[in-house]
Amino acid sequence: MRRVVVVGASAAGLAAAETLRRGGFDGTLTLVGDEPRAPYDRPPLSKQLLAAEWESDRLTLRDPADLAALGLEQRLGVAATGLRLADKVVELADGAELPYDGLIVATGVRARRLPGEGAHVLRTLDDALALRERLVPGVRLVIVGAGFLGAEAAAVAWRLGARVTLLEPAPVPLAHAVGTEVGAVLTRAHLDRGVDLRCGVSVTEVTEDGVRLADGEVIDADEVLVAVGSVPNTEWLEGSGLTLGDGVVCDEYCGAAEDVYAAGDVARWYNPLFRTSMRIEHRTNAAEQGMAAARNLLDPQARKPFAPVPYFWSDQYDMKVQAYGYLRGHDEVAVVEGDLSERRFVAAYRTGDRMTGALAVGMPPKAIRTWRQAIATGTSWAEALGTEPAPTGS
Repeated sequence: MRRVVVVGASAAGLAAAETLRRGGFDGTLTLVGDEPRAPYDRPPLSKQLLAAEWESDRLTLRDPADLAALGLEQRLGVAATGLRLADKVVELADGAELPYDGLIVATGVRARRLPGEGAHVLRTLDDALALRERLVPGVRLVIVGAGFLGAEAAAVAWRLGARVTLLEPAPVPLAHAVGTEVGAVLTRAHLDRGVDLRCGVSVTEVTEDGVRLADGEVIDADEVLVAVGSVPNTEWLEGSGLTLGDGVVCDEYCGAAEDVYAAGDVARWYNPLFRTSMRIEHRTNAAEQGMAAARNLLDPQARKPFAPVPYFWSDQYDMKVQAYGYLRGHDEVAVVEGDLSERRFVAAYRTGDRMTGALAVGMPPKAIRTWRQAIATGTSWAEALGTEPAPTGS
């Protein structure tokens, strides 16, 4: 193997490139990215960068000297447009063709949009800077979607003096992921600060004056942020022969085809720890999966399944939210430490007869690490909790 192409100048792509070099790969290593920037960190976009606490140079994942030391052939500002598996060739938007012996797909996701023009999304550095410029005191901001991204942006905008309206189609924001009662606790943080949170409403389009709801009502706004999820960047792979389905479908080794691996937000792989396929849009997973994919590509005879305990965090107002495991599709939630009403607690999640997740709000990191170990070892629910707890809801 003398030529490896990494498509996606992302956290996952960079981790893959570094792992290949550390693993002894000394051939041609090409990093392709559709943005004209070196890899940068995305979590601060909705937090420190949006709040103007950081400037864009702090998001760069590696300084120029460290990148240069990797000996990369960087093709930045040009998107991949096609893949010919039989020929082992990646096609680029500028007409170039990149032959490869090994390929890692790390093209991430893009923001889902609504009909209409003029709304902000929050996925790239340019997106965040454009929205930050508009967040002046008194500006009327409507945020469509009260998931973690929308909630983080609402917290920042409120702190900057914006008049925030937060719209969510579900009865309780985030209930599908964290449970109804935990979702309600996170929701109260917005209400306590005077954010106009409206649940059970559906937005059909962005208008010149704001947004239009399904019942015809128009909510006026100076600025609109659409935070209604993401779409995996797989269009360039259509017709390539790879299996696509809400991402690049991979096996437990992150393998998508012979000598082709995927990593990061775009990868849907089988996680043997949870015995299910998953696609994780978390920063920690991106780096870990990029490394795992690179190791498996570099040494196919020593491949290891990628079976992590996913981790994510969120900062909202004065709350620090941390979670381990796979919370979606859970059957039960139980508070194992602290108190929901004080927004200081640890909640455990059961799926089947196993503990599969833990979420902490307002707690030190060590409070949740013990529960991570229980998840990692496949501990039964009864054993993890010691007794059969009364459920708090789901």
